[in-house]
Amino acid sequence: MNAITPTDPKPADENAGKSGVPDLLISYEPATGEELWRGRVSDIDTAVKTARRAFPAWAAQPLATRMELIRRFANEVRKDFEKLADTIARETGKPLWEANAEVENVINKVELSIRAFADRSAQRKLDSAIQGMMAVRHKPHGVMAVLGPYNMPAHLPNAHIVPALIAGNTVIFKPSEKAPASGELLARCFNRAGISAAVIQCVIGGPEQGQELVRNEGVNGVLFTGSANAGVAIARKLAARPDKLLTLEMGGNNPIVLWDTPKVTDAAALIVQSAFASAGQRCTAARRLIVKESMYDSIMAEVKGLADRIIFGAPFDEPSPFMGPMIDNFAADGLTDSFFYLLSNGGKAIKHLVRPDEQKPFLSPAIIDMTAMKDRPDVELFGPILQVIRVETLDQAIAEANNTRFGLVASMIGGQPQEYNRFWANVRAGIVNWNRPTISPSHAAPVGGIGLSGNHRPSGHYAADYCAYPVASGEVEQPRAAIGIGLK
Repeated sequence: MNAITPTDPKPADENAGKSGVPDLLISYEPATGEELWRGRVSDIDTAVKTARRAFPAWAAQPLATRMELIRRFANEVRKDFEKLADTIARETGKPLWEANAEVENVINKVELSIRAFADRSAQRKLDSAIQGMMAVRHKPHGVMAVLGPYNMPAHLPNAHIVPALIAGNTVIFKPSEKAPASGELLARCFNRAGISAAVIQCVIGGPEQGQELVRNEGVNGVLFTGSANAGVAIARKLAARPDKLLTLEMGGNNPIVLWDTPKVTDAAALIVQSAFASAGQRCTAARRLIVKESMYDSIMAEVKGLADRIIFGAPFDEPSPFMGPMIDNFAADGLTDSFFYLLSNGGKAIKHLVRPDEQKPFLSPAIIDMTAMKDRPDVELFGPILQVIRVETLDQAIAEANNTRFGLVASMIGGQPQEYNRFWANVRAGIVNWNRPTISPSHAAPVGGIGLSGNHRPSGHYAADYCAYPVASGEVEQPRAAIGIGLK
C-alpha cells in the first residue's frame, strides 16, 4: 500500500479484479467508479508456447522488414489516436491533455528506437589481414515478457516492446490489471500493422499471471516497469537463473534541490511540475524538495501559491484539470494515512492533503516540511505529497539528496555552473538535471536508475542493449592454420 510501513515502501503494480470471479478481470474508471472494460484471464503457458513457435520466423525476417512493420504500427496508433487517448484518460484518471501526450510518446518512440538500434546494435567488422575478419553482430534473446505499469499504460510498456520487436524478439505483454483496456488497444495496433498476434501478444491477468510469466521456462527475458517491491520480488525469483535477462525499471524517492536563483517564479513552476504532474503518480516525480535556508521563505510562498491554484478533477472536466485522481481508493487511502503519519512524527503542514469525497480517489496537492523529523522514511509515496527539507550548505543538500536507497533522478534548480558540477559529480542517480524538472526524461537518452530504482539496464536510447546480445565472430573464407611448435 502507499502508507508508510517498514516492509512495504510502495504498492506492487498489481490489483486483483473486483469481480470476485477468478478468471474474469474488470477495469473501473478511477474518476467515476464505473466499469470500463472486462475480459477473461489468459492462459500463460499457451501464450508462451505460441511465442516460442513464432520466434524463429520473426527473428529470421530482415531487419528492414521488422523496422517497416514497426513504422506501420506508428501509423495505426495515429489512426486510433483519439480512441487510445480517451481509453487511457478514463482508465487512469489522468487529464485528456496528458493522455494525448502519452499517445504522442508512443508514436515518437518508433523512430527513436530505430535510430537507437542502428547506434547501439549495428553490425561491425574489423579486418585483421592474415587473421581474417572479426565481426560483431547482435542476436535477439527469444521470448520477452513485458510487465507494464498502470500510470503510463501505453508509453512505458511500448518503450520495451518496440525495441524488443525491432531486435527480433517475440513479446508477451501483460498490462497492469489496473489498465488492461489500454494495453489491449496498444497490442491491437501492432497486430493491425501486420505483426502477428503470435509475435506480440497481450495477456490479461493479475499478480498470479505475472508470476507465471516470470518463472515460465519458455521465457528468455523479463522487462519490468513498476514498484520496487514487485521488482525486488522478481529479482529474487530469478536469482538462480542467470540465463534469463532481467530489466528492472522501478521508482524513486527523487530529490529536487533549490539553490540560489533570482528566478523564483520559474523555479516554483519546475518544482510544482515535478511533484504534482500525474497526481504524483510518476516514477520520476519529485518526492523531496531540498531548499537552501536563505531561499526557503521566498520559494515556499511561490510553490504554495502555485499549488493552491492547481485544478484537480476528472479527465474531461472543463476547465481542464492539471491533475486527476489516484488510480483507486486503496491508493488514496494509503496516501492519506502516510500524510497523517508524517504530521504526527515531526512534519509541519505547509499545504494539507484534502480528499473532497471519501468515496472517490481525488486528492489535492500536499506540501509538508520534514526538516524537524530526524529519521525520515525512505519510501516512495506514489502520489501528490511533496516533502521539504531545509539545509545550510550545498554539501548538506547533496548528502540529503543521497539519503535514499533509490537513485532514479535528481534535479538542481539555481546555483552556479561550478555548484552544479559538484552536484552532478556527487549525487547518486541515473538521471541528473539542471534547471529542468525531474519528470519527462528524454527517450533519446538513457533512462534508468541505480539502487532500488533499477538494475543498471537503462531504457530509452539504451533499450537496444538489453533487447539483443552481441556475438563476436572470427571469420576467414578458407581454413588456414599450422602448428609451429611442440610437434615431433
